[in-house]
Amino acid sequence: MAVTCFTQEFATPVTPSRMFKALILDSDNLIPKIAPQGIKSIDFVEGDGGVGSIKQTNFADGGHLKYLKHRIDALDAENLVCKYTLIEADVVFDKIQSVAYEIKFEASSDGGCVCKMTSEYHTKAGVELKEEDIKQGKDKAMGLYKVVEEYLLANPSVYA
Repeated sequence: MAVTCFTQEFATPVTPSRMFKALILDSDNLIPKIAPQGIKSIDFVEGDGGVGSIKQTNFADGGHLKYLKHRIDALDAENLVCKYTLIEADVVFDKIQSVAYEIKFEASSDGGCVCKMTSEYHTKAGVELKEEDIKQGKDKAMGLYKVVEEYLLANPSVYA
């Protein structure tokens, strides 16, 4: 099994604590509300949102995915870091065994933050993963971050 890492980051004028609360701590409530065209619901199928909890994201009808399940591996609200692993989906992963993610929200000098994301793709034996193989998923994640950013900018008292 090989491990392929990809990183990406984006800057936002929203403070790190608000982005962390919206994207990590309260995503199960916020994201289906502001992005119903893509995500139908996010439910905890095990646990209460802490470490070890399993969260299922149910996508809107018509997409190429119906659901994903992630296990929360680490949650550090003080340092605004979350680690989680993709453990199940309704599509067969022909190249990937699992995906581990880490998201950090760091303060920037302009009062906003930089969101840093690292993805570790654990591939099946003999498989080489290229960035274009995962581009669609990365683009959708960035699109979701932008929707959350726009919502928080339009609603400055939310998660303040």
